[in-house]
Amino acid sequence: MPQTPTAKGRATRARIIEGAAEVLRERGVAFTTLDDIRGRTGTSKSQLFHYFPDGKDELLLAVAQFEADRVLEDQQPHLGRLDSWESWQQWRDAVVERYERQGDECALGALFLQVGRARPGARAIVAELMRQWQGQLAAGIRALQANGLVPSSALDVDRTAASLLAGVQGGVAIMMSTGDATHLKAALDTGIEHLRAMAGAPGTATTERNCP
Repeated sequence: MPQTPTAKGRATRARIIEGAAEVLRERGVAFTTLDDIRGRTGTSKSQLFHYFPDGKDELLLAVAQFEADRVLEDQQPHLGRLDSWESWQQWRDAVVERYERQGDECALGALFLQVGRARPGARAIVAELMRQWQGQLAAGIRALQANGLVPSSALDVDRTAASLLAGVQGGVAIMMSTGDATHLKAALDTGIEHLRAMAGAPGTATTERNCP
């Protein structure tokens, strides 16, 4: 029977994953070896394989999960409290800032290219990330409805959340290819404007901004 990891063991594994993520971001997936990761994390070869018996691919999947979690964490606290137009605007700005800071290097995408997107583990990570992201957007729309800012019968909440997420992902893909965030901003602003139109609220997500 497999042993249940101790608190120390879980902390060590998390430290290895976080250290590996730092190295992979700095050097790139294709140019990072297990020796690089062991050097950064102060981990012996036997210790590394104790926590990741299948070697580099298993570690890369763990780092991919770490990076996927960061996608949502970087949008907090705004993504978790989309209950006003102001909070939607703050979320919009946080998303733009995150991806402008990331630039054309996507650690998560690079990891999936290395381990293979078709692998069940990789697909599960992406599917769960999108499920959670869309779920929080849908919760935000329902919060607007609960606060009387959007009529309850005005739109299909889950479909609207899916459309907004698809727009964000498309904008990010174009930004990574061109270095220009215009399409990402347009997708976010149009999605929020659509919600405001359902409410009949004056102004738009862009005109309320206090600075350009």
